[in-house]
Amino acid sequence: MENKENIMKRQIGKSDIWVTSLGFGGAPIGNIDVSPAEMSEIFQCTYESGIRYFDTAPLYGKGSSEKRIGRELAKWTRDEFVISTKVGRILKNKQNVPNSFKVIYDYNYDGARRSLEASLERLGLDRVDILFCHDIDVWTHGDKQSEIFKKAIKGILPALVELRREGVIKAFGLGVNEADVCEQIMDLFEVDCFLLAGRFTLLEQEPLDSLLPKCLERNVSIIIGGPYNSGLLATNVRSEATYDYKPVDEERWKRSQKIRNICEDHGVDIRAGALQYPLRHPTVASVIPGSESLQQLKENLGFLVHPIPFSLWSDLEKEDLIRAI
Repeated sequence: MENKENIMKRQIGKSDIWVTSLGFGGAPIGNIDVSPAEMSEIFQCTYESGIRYFDTAPLYGKGSSEKRIGRELAKWTRDEFVISTKVGRILKNKQNVPNSFKVIYDYNYDGARRSLEASLERLGLDRVDILFCHDIDVWTHGDKQSEIFKKAIKGILPALVELRREGVIKAFGLGVNEADVCEQIMDLFEVDCFLLAGRFTLLEQEPLDSLLPKCLERNVSIIIGGPYNSGLLATNVRSEATYDYKPVDEERWKRSQKIRNICEDHGVDIRAGALQYPLRHPTVASVIPGSESLQQLKENLGFLVHPIPFSLWSDLEKEDLIRAI
């Protein structure tokens, strides 16, 4: 496919891992009905287009995402791709209910290895490249976050340090929905990367204040999840728009529409701007939108390479809709 040569590879921190600038976010395919034939079509397209980075987690479809991705990647040579998954949640079988699981938080030291072993079994792999500690933020845990954070820094995060030292994984970090906790962890552990969902996007750029400069100084990479802000930057229908997986408020809706209008004035789909804007920052290694279908995947590939004039960014900056990078 014509996109292959346009998907560049970028290094993860100081590791020897290189990921494609467009990755495959595995959350959506864990939570939808998709046939084996459809999965094969999607992954054939990822292969032909040059996508070589895949992210998943036990939480996504309670193991379904890992299983589906693993079945497809079994057709590839192992060194052809990079894969990340996450620890912090354990799937337990519901008593007397076959193939039904409940999700339990486990941020203890032993939980990291238990979770990784279970993920490897579902993936059908002997190793993963990047392991993220999943969701130790206020966004997930609310007023219990302080307690969760203390457990993680005494338990699961030292385990990830050890797994990297042993060579079981090549890199580790956090997979979270807010920037503050990333900065806290950087002061305690020598992490390689963060998967930051929805916080450095065409709609909001608060991490430019502190997190991204600190990452640049310490050679820590950022992987951008949720580049469309959970749908707000992907729809022009008010009733369908969501932000952080909830109905969008009026202020953010109006802001997104202003951004959309300026993009359209320049002949650019807002989704192309949303994919390409974070990649302008040197700390960002990859953006990983989720694709529920072959059509969505092809659209994302097109948005990645759509020509964007510099005047679009400057006009958005003049209107205080984005910040300069």
